[in-house]
Amino acid sequence: MKTRREALSAGAAILGLPLAARATASQTVGADAEGSRMRIVCFEEHIHDPIVASAIQETLAAEIPYFFEGIGERYRDDPSQLPADRPRLTFIPESMKTAAAPLSHRIPVMDDAGIDVQVVSITNQPQLAAQGDALDLTRAANDRLAAAIAQHPDRFSAFFTLPWQDPDAAVREAERCVRDLKLPATMLSGRPTLDQFIDDARFEPVLAKLAELGAPLFIHPGPPLEAVRRPYYGGFNPEVTARLSLFGWGWHHEAGIQVIRLILSGVLDRNPDLKIISGHWGEMVPFYLQRMEDTMPPEATGLSRTIAQTYREQVWVHPSGMLDMPHFLFIREVIGVERIVFSIDYPYLTMSGARKWLENLPIPEAEKEAIAFRNAESLLRLS
Repeated sequence: MKTRREALSAGAAILGLPLAARATASQTVGADAEGSRMRIVCFEEHIHDPIVASAIQETLAAEIPYFFEGIGERYRDDPSQLPADRPRLTFIPESMKTAAAPLSHRIPVMDDAGIDVQVVSITNQPQLAAQGDALDLTRAANDRLAAAIAQHPDRFSAFFTLPWQDPDAAVREAERCVRDLKLPATMLSGRPTLDQFIDDARFEPVLAKLAELGAPLFIHPGPPLEAVRRPYYGGFNPEVTARLSLFGWGWHHEAGIQVIRLILSGVLDRNPDLKIISGHWGEMVPFYLQRMEDTMPPEATGLSRTIAQTYREQVWVHPSGMLDMPHFLFIREVIGVERIVFSIDYPYLTMSGARKWLENLPIPEAEKEAIAFRNAESLLRLS
């Protein structure tokens, strides 16, 4: 059995820490011969932390056994068999290997795709660990993450993770990550605990601290509650059940519900400086803003603003590799360019065609630049 020191060293190696900082293509990426090539910053790009994964392995296996039973049972995503015109799903067991590789390994892929910066995040869910282990586990993960980013500061930034199962510890860790580690924002993957949503009163001190620190919260999808999943998404072959429950539909709805609950609970009203980030074009929510506004006006909700107004003022959305023109045009019209940032969801999707899609959008150049990098730099205070 490995000692704790050996385990930490192994984890650091997977995040690329022992590798010498290599010369990057930062002088050429984002600049053509005349120095005018558009810079691109991607928000939802992931890494896998094996130490966190080991700590939550049993809990995760109990929560989503259908994932381990179903994915790959009948079908393997193979982007090499599809046109490279847009990002394509990769087979999850293979993409997990890429996510666990040193960050330096993805730089050539980023160069080939014309991606300048990735804001990476740990896809594991440390909030599933026992409360007594949460803070140490999370602090160590954030330390590894910050050290890995420091090896390539011109190519990467990161979302820190928090021990949500211990809100007092989460407040302290948020402050440490922003002030000491200089990490600009946090990501919550799934619910903060197995059976509680982010709007629960016990988490509001954490949200208030994030607002105070100016650190946005990225609400990433996670598995739906089992009481919902079984009747809503079960009953199909194991492959379809797993995909429908998770990245086919279920976890997008789950993430969208958390944003809606933050609004309806008054959390965003009470914390007007809290910034929320939502992937996959807002996890369905923008497409129902008008409906919710019509059916739940301020007279019913007791909120100081309409649902749509609150959303437009405090939520930023990105595509997560869903580079579909009708979706984009709708979001641009309803949310506004100033609330759109860019993302691919690498390595769970390929980077294929991402730059070309962005460059070819039928919008003014200033709007392309806002989406490609200016909004990201402002939101996350990137240099």
